[in-house]
Amino acid sequence: MQSYSVVSKYNNLIQLEVTPGHFATSSSHVNNYIDLTSMKSSIKKARAVAQAMVSEIETFKEVDTIICMDGTNVIGAFLARELAKPERFSVNSNKDINVITPSQNSNGQLTFRDNVIPTVRGKNVLLVLSTASTGHTVEKSLECIEYYGGKIAHISALFSGVDTIAGHKINYIFKPSDIEGYASYEPGDCPLCKQNKKIDGIVSVHGLTHV
Repeated sequence: MQSYSVVSKYNNLIQLEVTPGHFATSSSHVNNYIDLTSMKSSIKKARAVAQAMVSEIETFKEVDTIICMDGTNVIGAFLARELAKPERFSVNSNKDINVITPSQNSNGQLTFRDNVIPTVRGKNVLLVLSTASTGHTVEKSLECIEYYGGKIAHISALFSGVDTIAGHKINYIFKPSDIEGYASYEPGDCPLCKQNKKIDGIVSVHGLTHV
C-alpha cells in the first residue's frame, strides 16, 4: 500500500506521512510508519507545529528550559519563542528560555553534560518529543530529567498513543485514531509476526531503515 498524508486540524503545513506495513521500533511493532522528518527540519512547518503545541496547553506553567528529544530542536526553538511572546500575558512573557538536548551513553542511558546541568537542576522543564507511541521514550526522558533535578511543567508531542505518563498529561497534535487502522504491539505479541509477515523496516529517531 502506498504512503499517504494526514493533515492536522491546526494548519495544512502540519502533515503526517504514513506508510502502512510492518515496522519495528525500539520498544514495539507498529503497522504504520509515521514520517515526521519535514516537520522537524522545515522552518515553516516547525513554527506551525510549535504554535499548535502551544494551543494544546490548557494552563501555562512557568518554563525555564525546553528539552528536545528525537531531533525536535527546531520545534523547541520556536516553542520558546511562542511561550515568551509578551502578548500572551503568561508567566513566560519576555522570558529567556533554554533549549537543550540530552546525550546518550554507550548503555543507551540519557545524560546531560556538566555545562548544561544548571539549565535542568531545579528548573521547570517542557519536554518535547516527536512520537510517544507507547510512552517508553517519555518514561526514559522523565527518569533522566528527574535524576538531574528538573521539574516537569509540560510534555508536548507531535504524535502520542497515550494521554498521560506517571501522572503527567501529554499534549499532542496527532493521536492513533487519526490514522486509519493504526496499531502498536508488544514485540512478543505482534500478530503480524505470528502471520509470518516480514518486517519492512526499523524505525529510529533518525528515520526508517528498510530491511
